Formats: sequence, structure tokens, C-alpha cells
Amino acid sequence: MPVTVVVGAQWGDEGKAKVIDLLSKEHSYVVRYQGGHNAGHTVVVGDERYALQLIPSGILYDHVVPVIANGVVVDMPTLFNEVDTLERRGISCERLVVSSHAHLIFPWHQAWDALFEQGRGDAKIGTTLKGIGPAYADKARRVGIRAGDVLDPAAFAATVAERAAVESEAIVAAGGEALDVPALVEQFSTLAARLAPYIADTVNVLHDALGAGHHVLLEGAQATFLDLDHGTYPYVTSSNPTAGGACAGTGLGPRDIDRIVGITKAYTTRVGAGPFPTELLDADGDRLVEIGREFGTVTGRRRRPGWIDCVMLRHAVKVNSLTELALTKLDVLDGFDTVKVCVGYRVNGERLAHYPDRVDLLGQVEPEYIELPGWNRELRSMRQPSELPAAARAFVQLVEAEVGVPITVVGVGAERDDYLHWAPTVSAQG
Repeated sequence: MPVTVVVGAQWGDEGKAKVIDLLSKEHSYVVRYQGGHNAGHTVVVGDERYALQLIPSGILYDHVVPVIANGVVVDMPTLFNEVDTLERRGISCERLVVSSHAHLIFPWHQAWDALFEQGRGDAKIGTTLKGIGPAYADKARRVGIRAGDVLDPAAFAATVAERAAVESEAIVAAGGEALDVPALVEQFSTLAARLAPYIADTVNVLHDALGAGHHVLLEGAQATFLDLDHGTYPYVTSSNPTAGGACAGTGLGPRDIDRIVGITKAYTTRVGAGPFPTELLDADGDRLVEIGREFGTVTGRRRRPGWIDCVMLRHAVKVNSLTELALTKLDVLDGFDTVKVCVGYRVNGERLAHYPDRVDLLGQVEPEYIELPGWNRELRSMRQPSELPAAARAFVQLVEAEVGVPITVVGVGAERDDYLHWAPTVSAQG
């Protein structure tokens, strides 16, 4: 299949990097299409753990061209810290390509992010304070500075100096600290010179790749329910992680895409504020966090845990036109005597036909669960569906039946090869 999109089907942190790493074996280009360095993708290879924020996960394969496309906002200090870290560990980044149309993040964006969040008081959204939202706001206001601008060093330095001075004055007026404009211009001019060799017209790079018969993988950050339009607004990110965002964020057209893989954990987590129907505030929730190591790759924040929610997954199927699901972290449930699967919502005793379109209503729902026996066996060594305990197979089959699209991959551990290809017809007997 020429173009595959990988998208989170929950609130992020579903284990997308592992699935992308798996799929990268059969793709020549791996493309990040939105978001910024507020998203962390982690791949474990033997004793090595790679935590990536901006560079696509396919960088770990020599045959892959990693592309940061036009829909991404790029923080140059983070990008080159990541490049340097990978290079020190023997991973070449020479193949990296950055879209000339990707927008850049500057210290004033991060200053505004902090000021806006402070101003919300008790209504904080839980932003990562990386400047992502303000950078996208500048893009929408048509005052952003793009990566391609670094190709004219003098004009770039002048633009940064002018914007930094204006933003510094406004930040001080809003109660923030002044920017050191000369130091900022010097720092970003140096970074710009380093970025210049990576810049390309990625729209034509990708179309040329397709024309030459290459397979392309489009990698989303965050997830469906953090989408600016389709997520639990206002507790969302500032871009479109859904499959539709892959077209706008890369310049590939809808007809170029023929495979859309949704990633879901065997349970659910979210970071920051917002409604969460299956949230667990008990010992089971604490166990999920501890066993699943549910702390943010970028921020280190503890994630909020809950049981898997098939109502939201069915909505993710609709919004993204998912062709399949990859189910990750099934092994985290190994030690539970019973596990639960949310299959419906009720409000005031009435069952809802669809996922609510209002955040206030989502906050009122009572989840309907099917409770299943646990398997109390370690799954990590298993590589065939037939090796899974009957209870684990029953869990996967129930999720598959409730969501309505095939599950093709099941993750059973943290390591790169800890997964199995799921056959939808595997019997739950035995």
C-alpha cells in the first residue's frame, strides 16, 4: 500500500512509536505531519531506549528517509538536541528532510504559552508549555516565521530581531519577563545556519517518492481526541492529529491514502484536564500507571488511567476512516484478576447512540462495562495468537467486535519485537 497513516485513537500515549517502528520496515519514507516537540515517541531496541520528540521514528532504519512535513511546528533547539543525541548513539540524521513550509517556534511562543496558562487559573488546560499553541496561532494570524526563511540568513535575522522586540514589549506589558533580543537573534541565526541543509520542498519530495513506487508512512503525534476540531475541546492540542490532518500536513491528497491504522492501548490514559468516562481513581488505576510506566516522555507528568473505552474507539473509526487497529500494552493487564471493557454510555439512565459531541455531556456519562476474567500469565514471550491464554484472546476479540474494524497487531511488551500479528478468526476457546 503506497501511503499508510498511523494515528492515535485515544488521548495519546498509545504506543504509536512502536507500531510506526514496526511498519517502517516496509516503508521508504516516514513523515511527521503535525504537532511539535510536545509529543514523545519511545522505541526500545534491546537495552537502548530512544525517546523522540520531533524526528520521525523511522530514523532508526537506514533505508528510511525521515521527513518533518509542513504541518509541524519546529523548535530548533529541541530538534538539534535530538539530532546530536542520536548521532552520539550512532544513528545518522543526514537523511532528515524538513519542509520549507513548517513553522518555527521561538522563545516568545513559550513565554506566551506560560502566561496564557497562568491566566486560566483553576481552568488550566494542561498545556506542555512548549509554545506549540502560540506558534500555531501565529501561523493562523499569518505572522509566523517558516523554516524556509532560514535560507536567507540576513532577512531571517532581521525578521527575528523585529518580531522579538515587538513580542518582548508585549510580554512585559502582560506581566512576563523581557526577552534578551540580541542573544535570541544570535542563537537562532546560528541554529538557522544549521537547519538550512535539511530544508526541502517536501510536497514534491513525497509526490516524487510515490511516483517512483516508494511506500510512505505518515506519522501523527498526539491523538484523535486531542484533535483541535474533533477532540474534547478545549482540552485539546493546537493541530489536527486525525487522519484528515495527514493530507493538510503533508500535501498528499486523500486518494493517495489507502491504509489508516489506529493505535489503542488495552486500557486508556490521558494527560491534563478534561472529561474521562472510564477513569480509575482507585488501586487498579495506580497499578496501571505503575506497571505501564504511565509518565509523559516529554513532561514526566503522571497520566490519568482508565479502562479501555470502545465507545470512543468507535468514534475514532468514524472520524479517521480507520482500516484497522493495533492494540498495544496488553501485557500491562497480565496481573489483573478481572479486566473491564466499556461498551456503552448512559446519561440519566438512557443509553447514548453515539459518542457525545459536547464536553459537558461527556462529563456526565456513566460507562457500561463488560467484565472479563484476567489471564494471570505473562504475555511478553508470546508471538502467535494461539499462544495467548484464552482470556487474553477473548479480551482482544471483544474489543475487535465492539469497535468494528480488525485488530492486526497486538503488543505484549515494551521491547521492539514484543508483538504478534493478530488473526481476527482466532478462536477464543481453549
